[in-house]
Amino acid sequence: MTHLSDSGATAPATDFTPVRIRDAVRRILDAEAMPPIVQAGHPVLRQLAAPFDGQLDAAELGAFIARMREVMHAAPGVGLAAPQLGIPLRVAVLEDQYTIDPASSAARDREPLEFLAVLNPRYRSVGTETASFYEGCLSVSGYQAVVSRHRQIEFTYLTPEGQQNRQLLSGWQARIAQHETDHLDGTLYLDRAELRSLSSNAEHSARWAQPGIDEARHTLGFLPDQDNGTHAPSAQRSGS
Repeated sequence: MTHLSDSGATAPATDFTPVRIRDAVRRILDAEAMPPIVQAGHPVLRQLAAPFDGQLDAAELGAFIARMREVMHAAPGVGLAAPQLGIPLRVAVLEDQYTIDPASSAARDREPLEFLAVLNPRYRSVGTETASFYEGCLSVSGYQAVVSRHRQIEFTYLTPEGQQNRQLLSGWQARIAQHETDHLDGTLYLDRAELRSLSSNAEHSARWAQPGIDEARHTLGFLPDQDNGTHAPSAQRSGS
C-alpha cells in the first residue's frame, strides 16, 4: 500500500508488524538515555505510519507519550511525531508554551498551545487562506526554509483515552498540527518548502530573523507573488 500526500510524494506503508512496533517502543522505554531523534535519510521518515489500533497497552502508550514529550522539551521543539524516534506509528505530541515578543507573536498569529497527545490525527483546510513562515524540523537539523501552509484547519484525532476530538486551529497552532501530521504520512517540511529560501540556522539568525519574510523573499528570490489571503508572515522558525 502507498499513500499520495498533498506534496505529491508517494509514501510506502511501513512494514513493521504490531509486535515489532511494540518491541521497538519497549526498547525505548527500557533505555536509561533518551532516544535520539532520527534524521532525514532514515527510511521511517518516508513511510506511511501504521494507524494506532492497540499495538500498545494503556500503560505502555502513556509511558511512550511521556517519553516523547521529554524528548520534545529537551530538543527543544514544539512537536514530535513517533517516526522521529524510529517508531512508524500514528502518534504525535504537540505543545507550544514558549514566550516570544508581542510583535513577533502578532505577526505569526502565535498563541500558546496546551500539551496535546494525538493518535491517528487528520487535518483539512478551513477556507483558502494561507501563511508563509520560516519553519524548521528536529529531523532536518541545522536548516530552515519558508513553507506556505493552511492558516486555519479542522484537526481531528483520537486521545490516548480513546475519545474522538475535533478542534479548529489557526495560525501557529495550525502550522504545528500540519507539520506533525505530515510526519505520519512520510512527508517532511522540505517537500513543501520554497527551496530558494533554504538557510542554515546561522545564516537565518544573522540575516533573516526579523518578524517578516519580505527581505529574505526579495534577496533570495522566492515567492515573487504573495499568497492570496496570506496574513503577515514571520521569520521565526518552528522546530518539530
